[in-house]
Amino acid sequence: MNKPLPSRFGHSACPHDCPSTCALDVELLPDGRIGRLRGAPDNSYTAGVICAKVARYAERIHHPDRLLKPLQRVGGKGDGNWREIGWDDALDLVAEQFLKAEQMDGPEAVWPYYYAGTMGLVQRDGINRLRHAKGYSGQFSTICTNMAWTGWVMGAGALRGADPREIAKSDCVVIWGTNAVATQVNVMTHAARARKDRGAKIVVIDIYDNATMAQADLALKLRPGTDGALACALMHIAFRDGTADRAYLDRYTDDPKGLEAHLATRGPVWAAAITGLAVDEIESFGALIGRTQRSYFRLGYGFTRQRNGAAAMHAALSVPTVFGHWRYEGGGAFHSNSDIFGLDGSLIQGAALRDRDTRFLDQSRIGAILTGDREALSGGPPVTAMIVQNTNPANVCPEQRKVVAGLRREDLFVAVHEQFLTDTAKLADLVLPATMFLEHDDIYRGGGQSHIVLGPKLTEPPETVRSNHFVIEALAERLGVSGKPGFGMSERDLITDLLERSGVETDFGGLVEEKWIDKGLDFEKAHFIDGFAHENGKFRFRPDWTGTRAPNRPPSSLGPQGPHASLSAFPDHVETIEGVDEDHPYRLATSPARQFLNSSFAETPGSRKREGTPALMIHPDDAAREALSEGDVVQVGNQRGDLRLAVTITETVRPGVLVHEGLWPNSDFLDGEGINVLTGADPVAPYGGAAFHDNRVWLRRSWQPVL
Repeated sequence: MNKPLPSRFGHSACPHDCPSTCALDVELLPDGRIGRLRGAPDNSYTAGVICAKVARYAERIHHPDRLLKPLQRVGGKGDGNWREIGWDDALDLVAEQFLKAEQMDGPEAVWPYYYAGTMGLVQRDGINRLRHAKGYSGQFSTICTNMAWTGWVMGAGALRGADPREIAKSDCVVIWGTNAVATQVNVMTHAARARKDRGAKIVVIDIYDNATMAQADLALKLRPGTDGALACALMHIAFRDGTADRAYLDRYTDDPKGLEAHLATRGPVWAAAITGLAVDEIESFGALIGRTQRSYFRLGYGFTRQRNGAAAMHAALSVPTVFGHWRYEGGGAFHSNSDIFGLDGSLIQGAALRDRDTRFLDQSRIGAILTGDREALSGGPPVTAMIVQNTNPANVCPEQRKVVAGLRREDLFVAVHEQFLTDTAKLADLVLPATMFLEHDDIYRGGGQSHIVLGPKLTEPPETVRSNHFVIEALAERLGVSGKPGFGMSERDLITDLLERSGVETDFGGLVEEKWIDKGLDFEKAHFIDGFAHENGKFRFRPDWTGTRAPNRPPSSLGPQGPHASLSAFPDHVETIEGVDEDHPYRLATSPARQFLNSSFAETPGSRKREGTPALMIHPDDAAREALSEGDVVQVGNQRGDLRLAVTITETVRPGVLVHEGLWPNSDFLDGEGINVLTGADPVAPYGGAAFHDNRVWLRRSWQPVL
């Protein structure tokens, strides 16, 4: 009897929009398919652990509904009628429509639109090379990081912090505003090690009892948008009780005396009234970090997705600074290492081709842009042609009704390059099938850790599927710019160029052998022992909200965003959130589901089975007031729109707070519209962003039948 051929393993990196960027061992089966994915045990951050949804990646790459051939719309937009079209004809059509738009209204009428469906530096960012070569409209990418990054840099001056592997050496791990069990599983790996080896306490701060809160020794469930108040009270306690590190403050910070005076009236009683926490909870937390030098603050994105999110991040970051936790290994704070890598992707992005007079369009305001808002269009022509890669704006973007209405315009040509027939693809004129990460070459760097990780091609894609890089190259040839710098090169050539420009002493082949490069900083640099990254080396308690360099500052043509004049001179609770009123008595947060990642994995059977169906969490007191029973259908809405959802009655949430975990496809909702019908796209101060977790809504029982 013939023995079955053994499996072998290849090495890659998770490409999805997650700070962990896990190093992967991928089972490659003899029949050309993939098996199980595992975390690389020899990567010191991944440490052999990955999330369950990525471990089941075979469900995704071999999914029967995966897009395999180019499709052209037949009939009305969104009607669901398609015809197959060859690749050459499809690419000719895109080029024809782009040239038509350019001839009518200039190159700015074309908007290449993308984001982080892959975090690979070649497959994600190459679309900008085409953008700059042709002079198409720019994209101000605001949808994810702006509030968090801005708030951090206002204090620390650079986007780096205490090595996240130090969590394992901590005596108190504070996980603030991120459901790490669902979204950054490796944070929990290192926190659990600290608990086991050192008896460390785990403190979790969030707005509902999610899976991470369940792991906490101290769980603080506060009202959405009140994190700044909690931070102020903790610092008040430090000054009051003598646990502030005054010697550290005098050496490393700009105005500790001014901060202490500012906080004199912002104690636990004041904060309790704002946050909904008990005074004793705040006092206990302040005492814990006051006596624990090795307190490590892992600050997430979730709590910054409020209209006061940048101020909240700055306030939370100020806490370990007041206590002097930065002095100690296993202490200090971390949000992102994005500034440490020094990777020069200028050739990939075509940076030298960019015309700085070309207009920028705000990614988060795609709804307003496509529906003709003159201010959102920056005074330029309407957008009449788009290519969309690596994102699903009809599902993931705020003000969903505007986004869908814009995509339905008959005078707008939209080509979507995708892996599945997403909500956006369903509204396209042309759909192009895309490779998945194991089917092309790319390189990644992990903002939530310190590794550059190679993702080489490990398996052949279906014959009729093409990579992002292929599409950009093919369009460049048809649009007459293929001779410009950066074009005509393979993915491997571009990766080698990136490494050379970045001073990395290896090429693609060398990195295949090494698998990753650890760019972790030494203790002094990571903990700012040599000074914070402002000109005077001081941490800024007094941020210059519109003058400081920021990682994603708006171009000068857009300027400061939102009500920036309302931001406080010191850390504070800033009252810019969308507060409740008589007509909108509930606050709604649209939190991430454990089995989905943005709109990815919402198509795989394992993830869908584990998540169930879209639902709205409501507290029993609110359910009783609204005369609701488990499973009842409610209508929830605000000035942006309304939709219907079944309710789950649970003490997981606070009274007055509603939580929906997603993102579910729009088609999974009762009326075919998704949760982002309710979220706003108004820019957040000071540098823009979308406040997905900051929505006031009304709610009523639905008497309409469920179809």
